[in-house]
Amino acid sequence: MEAELVAALDGRPLVVVDRYSNALRTGYTGPAPIEALRPALSIGCYPAWDPALPGMVVAAEDRTRVRSVAERHGWPRRVRHDAARHLVKLDRPPVIATWCADARLPELAGPGSTVAAIDPGVRATIEARHLFDDLLRAAGVPAVARIPCVPVERLPSLPELRRAVGGERVVVQAGTASGGRGTVIVSGEEDMARAARLLGPYRVAAYVDGWPCAITVLSVPDGAGGVSVYVDRPSHATTGVAELGIGLLSRAGRDWSRPWPIPAAALLIECAERIAIWGWRRYGVAGVFSLHALLTPSERVYLSAVRWRHDECAEVSAVNQQLVGVPPFVLAHLVVMLRGRVSWLTDSQEFNQLSLLRATQRGGPFSVRVRQTHGSPVRASAGQGSGIYHLDHADRLRWSRPGAHPSHARADQGEFLLADLPAPDVVCHPGADLATIEAVTDGATQPFHGPTSASPFTRRIAAAITALFTPCTP
Repeated sequence: MEAELVAALDGRPLVVVDRYSNALRTGYTGPAPIEALRPALSIGCYPAWDPALPGMVVAAEDRTRVRSVAERHGWPRRVRHDAARHLVKLDRPPVIATWCADARLPELAGPGSTVAAIDPGVRATIEARHLFDDLLRAAGVPAVARIPCVPVERLPSLPELRRAVGGERVVVQAGTASGGRGTVIVSGEEDMARAARLLGPYRVAAYVDGWPCAITVLSVPDGAGGVSVYVDRPSHATTGVAELGIGLLSRAGRDWSRPWPIPAAALLIECAERIAIWGWRRYGVAGVFSLHALLTPSERVYLSAVRWRHDECAEVSAVNQQLVGVPPFVLAHLVVMLRGRVSWLTDSQEFNQLSLLRATQRGGPFSVRVRQTHGSPVRASAGQGSGIYHLDHADRLRWSRPGAHPSHARADQGEFLLADLPAPDVVCHPGADLATIEAVTDGATQPFHGPTSASPFTRRIAAAITALFTPCTP
């Protein structure tokens, strides 16, 4: 399997462009590490840490010494010149692994470089919110999994929208942005004013009360004109947890350890298969993507979005594949993007049946995002950087050992990986990322207690992380 990635790279250096400089770390650390996934150069926002260091790292934070919401979204312009200097030193044109390709990457990487991602125009069309229901119909997704919605060029009055979707609360969405951006839940006229500030066209859907969830999908050309589709076990994606510093529609993390009802999981897997086949037939696209949905209290599942790319939880979702003896999906994704041969995967239907079985069982990995909730800037005044930690009897963080893989931390034994902690001289502004909590549980430890609430276990760790930081003057 590693040999097939090496063959697809054909001597070209692998360069990763991602907010997290040690993206792909789950693949080249932990069980059965794949050294070919370790980038020769990583370009990102946050620095990497040992034992997940790429060959070379260009991180915006190493230059700015600042974390903030603006830096989180604007880091590419901070590293452009430093990245160009390192890219020109490579002995061959690189392969750029990124989840959101744009026209600037080939220019930055230079002549002969290869961007291992789908065409940005195709991705924008697939992810366009106002086209989502058309996509589902074209893919043959069952009507029971579709939320009543209408696409509109201009927003009519709220009563008209309510009549169109058959509900008192409606959800107005525009664009392709994730993380709650471009989405407004409308309960009254005051919300319509916020929705009107979005740039159309719009998707207006009935509000569904449910637990946000997501599933990772891999499609691989089968050599006979079609694709084989591999679907991971679904996760629960908690949003809007105030004590973690997470806004109303922003994702606080993902939990793969909570069991699913069989009918809902089976329907979600079926929908993922249909969409993957449609994407191949319509646009010739394959590789990794994620499907987002809502799981209602009555155990019905409704699809809400498709993201034809990895997302920020890709590192931890890869643990699911490793737990059943399969390399992370990203390995096959890169080979597919480079038009190489993927021969190590088992029968896709057998894999998906195993995913369905595991979805009904307790236990698995999880990740939780913690952000800065102080009203003023802070700096870390304690801690030893990213690695494996535990809480002492007074609920203070205590360093256990180095680590970079979620499975190195056993939550049921009180351990957890803190990923992407800032250095002591980095100023963290309100809303900045402080760390991600990652671990694997057998089911005895729950990171979340509901679609918008953290468990006591998570709240204790988040409070201990916050206690590492003290106010400072920028």
